Amino acid sequence: MSRVGKKPISIPSAVSVSIEGSKIVFKNSKLTKELETYNRVGIEFKDGSLSFSLNGNSAQDRAYWGTYRALANNIVIGLTDGFTKQLEINGVGYKAAIKGKVLELALGFSHPINYDIPDGVEIVVDKNLITIKGSDKQQIGQIAAEIREFRPPEPYKGKGVKYVEEHIIRKAGKTSKK
Repeated sequence: MSRVGKKPISIPSAVSVSIEGSKIVFKNSKLTKELETYNRVGIEFKDGSLSFSLNGNSAQDRAYWGTYRALANNIVIGLTDGFTKQLEINGVGYKAAIKGKVLELALGFSHPINYDIPDGVEIVVDKNLITIKGSDKQQIGQIAAEIREFRPPEPYKGKGVKYVEEHIIRKAGKTSKK
């Protein structure tokens, strides 16, 4: 049985929830998010808490039960607090700057890399630190992964773009003849 699916989600007063068939609509003062469940789980909203129940007893049904509960919880957290990812740029001459709705990265290539910032996402650059903020957890993680992919950290000098909490395992370089 799903341990995640059993837990009810407490909905804060700043977020309103409505159920329209198999779709759950979450609203706060600025944003509206929808979660379509395709009738794979039962949905119940009462007394300020949202709970999910099984529709069948197969392994696939139990997987959907926990998945839709986690997705709904991420939407509630995104609408109340938001999500943040931080990337760190290491390397001589490596830098980042915001120019309008474009993140411009100089990562040792012969040309700068321009990354268009999508709507609903805020990117802040402070020296060698890039902070990505938004309400959609999947979108924030995807943007961070795409930016990191431009120049992943290499194991010899540690140069490149890495997550702040990421630890790079360093390798020893060549040893000279004696």
